[in-house]
Amino acid sequence: MLQAAPPSGLPPASLSSPAGRNRAAPPPAEDASRPPLESMDAEAGVVGADQLPRRQYYMNLLLLAYQSFGVVYGDLSTSPLYVYKSTFSGKLRQYQDEETVFGVLSLIFWTFTLIPLLKYVTIVLSADDNGEGGPFALYSLLCRHAKLSLLPNQQAADEELSSYYRNGFAPRNGSAPWLRRFLEKHKKMRTVLLLIVLCGASMVIGDGVLTPAISVLSSMSGLQVRATGLEHRSVVLLSCIVLVGLFALQHRGTQKVAFVFAPIVIIWLFSIGGIGLYNILHWNPNIYQALSPYYIVKFFRKTGKDGWISLGGILLSMTGSEAMFADLGHFTSASVRVAFVTVIYPCLILQYMGHAAFLSKNTFHMPTGFYDTIPEPVFWPIFVVATLAAVVGSQAVISATFSIVKQCHALGCFPRVKVVHTSRWIYGQIYIPEINWILMVLCVAVTVSFRDTTLIGNAYGIACMTVMLVTTFLMALIVIFVWQRNIIFALVFLVFFGSIEAVYLSSSLMKVPQGGWVPLVLAFIFMSVMYIWHYGLRRKYQFDLQNKVSMRSILSLGPSLGIVRVPGIGLIYTELVTGVPSIFSHFVTNLPAFHEVLVFLCVKSVPVPYVSPDERYLVGRIGPKEYRMYRCIVRYGYKDVQRDDDNFENMLVMSIAKFIMMEAEDASSSASYDIANEGRMAVITTTDDAGTPLTMRDFNGLADSMTTRSSKSESLRSLQSSYEQESPNVSRRRRVRFEVPEYDDMGQQVKDELMALVEAKHAGVAYIMGHSYIKARRSSSFLKKFAIDVGYSFLRKNCRGPSVTLHIPHISLIEVGMIYYV
Repeated sequence: MLQAAPPSGLPPASLSSPAGRNRAAPPPAEDASRPPLESMDAEAGVVGADQLPRRQYYMNLLLLAYQSFGVVYGDLSTSPLYVYKSTFSGKLRQYQDEETVFGVLSLIFWTFTLIPLLKYVTIVLSADDNGEGGPFALYSLLCRHAKLSLLPNQQAADEELSSYYRNGFAPRNGSAPWLRRFLEKHKKMRTVLLLIVLCGASMVIGDGVLTPAISVLSSMSGLQVRATGLEHRSVVLLSCIVLVGLFALQHRGTQKVAFVFAPIVIIWLFSIGGIGLYNILHWNPNIYQALSPYYIVKFFRKTGKDGWISLGGILLSMTGSEAMFADLGHFTSASVRVAFVTVIYPCLILQYMGHAAFLSKNTFHMPTGFYDTIPEPVFWPIFVVATLAAVVGSQAVISATFSIVKQCHALGCFPRVKVVHTSRWIYGQIYIPEINWILMVLCVAVTVSFRDTTLIGNAYGIACMTVMLVTTFLMALIVIFVWQRNIIFALVFLVFFGSIEAVYLSSSLMKVPQGGWVPLVLAFIFMSVMYIWHYGLRRKYQFDLQNKVSMRSILSLGPSLGIVRVPGIGLIYTELVTGVPSIFSHFVTNLPAFHEVLVFLCVKSVPVPYVSPDERYLVGRIGPKEYRMYRCIVRYGYKDVQRDDDNFENMLVMSIAKFIMMEAEDASSSASYDIANEGRMAVITTTDDAGTPLTMRDFNGLADSMTTRSSKSESLRSLQSSYEQESPNVSRRRRVRFEVPEYDDMGQQVKDELMALVEAKHAGVAYIMGHSYIKARRSSSFLKKFAIDVGYSFLRKNCRGPSVTLHIPHISLIEVGMIYYV
């Protein structure tokens, strides 16, 4: 039932046996937040094929692969709309002949094979963080296998989490220990690593702005091929209407959108694959010769610098590849691989070959590109499907943006926003209203401002290639620290893929004046927001750590703490994992009264995707037993849901009761309290009812609750009942009553402590939080004053309050004003 956790100060080697440390992450028992469909990837460490009936596993796999077409691959599958047009839009128009077309096709084929297929599908998808992907998933893996995190709230007990280390890998025993020591020793290097990750995350958000703009505008421009009298501004207006409708649909949830969009993408893929095959047979059956890399050499010999600049258009053929990894939390790596290998890759290669076959015999059609390759009898049906597919293509990066923002928020790098989980079954499917509307406004602004897919493509290429380079760099570190391979493998991976992506990025950077500045500006804004928020949180935590109340001063107050102890439980929210926060002394200075039972509660995000309910609660004691003071650390992963219900209070009381019983059973607990042991805590198993020290039964009716002991007067209880009746969230809360069972072997001291806990729970729970104002010291530099007094202050005032994020009932909330000079 109980697992003892060592003091947070002990080294990791003293935590457990190596076998216990390296076990795979078990699924959370009886946890509704871990749905069955998400848990199909054996690599994710959840529920694998060996635990599901084989037929059901493959049915679920095919179902997720089907849904992935509508979410993951929409962007990648709509690239043929604008690749050739963007490639031949510059000086490459001077080389419109068959040999140049063959060279362009060869570049597209090998780029598409090496980056999406070899890098992402074969290698990168294997680096998922228990089913979660994206730059922050890689960063969280690195922070767990090396001390690279800048937040100082890490505990040795966190390393005991079953999902902390990947199965089969020992902690911090990488192939290059000197490199790990170098990164851990130099804070500036860890800051640079964080900035690289934030750059990648910011570029993903930039993709969420640019992808819908270029995809929808490219598809709508097909109207001008047949309706020659249609003005371009009308096409832009229609594109904006489609974009607004797309973002308005996001609140319906990824799963519903995927079921609607997936058939569209599948029809689109088979349509362009069939058109490509038709064009190959009709125009140039010898186009297959262009698959030889020899034509790449001939292409650059002929075009020189102009060919290098044209790479900015060719790279658009692999845009959307990062969505396969960033959207991994919505699906599984197996389902994403199946969809890519069986449908995406062959259909797109056929389309690019067919398009090149058409252009090799019709070079004068370069400006219009894709729509001229469509046979006239099927033009309008294909145009309709292309428009719908472009809308779907935007869905991939929008979903990826939501996932990235959720990870940034959970790991302390993004202001608090509302996260809506739109599916009961697929855990990673989320919707963030604020981000959705910001993306919509920026996307419409880009479409109206540029009105040209070539200019948007210049910006789009820079964003995509930057994200890919960041992923390549982080993957090289993953190979060393997580996979524990020789550093040679990491260098080969970094040099091979990094050099390809660097060449493409260098070509895109030449077009910064022609629209390429947009992702740089967006990335700078989002990076600034994320780093300032992270910096402010870090400085606030360090201030709390330096100004915490000493245990000796607490013990000197006596059991009553020198104040009036009133009935009830006081939950004092703090970010500290050790020590008593300064809010405690600040509160009693202004209001010398505290509850009979005090719980210093720390809700902490751990750099793992999820924390099992059996490992979520860490409970310890502060001071001697008669003080009735406890510490509870509630740990959540960046994929966990903090549910808005009354269960949290009940689980907290039950966890403290189990800790009291465990402490009584421990022979060493009879020793006198030692200040040095203040960090000694225990992991409390919450799903096991065996040996539960308290019984919990439901009861209905407000009159029953009134009979319990309460610290509130009759008029206050009447006000509370009125509030509960008017507030649906409060009135739906589960009403329970705790009782202490009669055990023969239960000591009187334990029974008294449990009775005090039960009576305090029935008297009511008060939530005490600090309402903080953070200011920079007068001696601080101008940059620091601007970051804290302007940037962080603005973000804090305009984001969701911590009480809303933690689902604290307002009727029970007490806020204490605090000024932090950092």
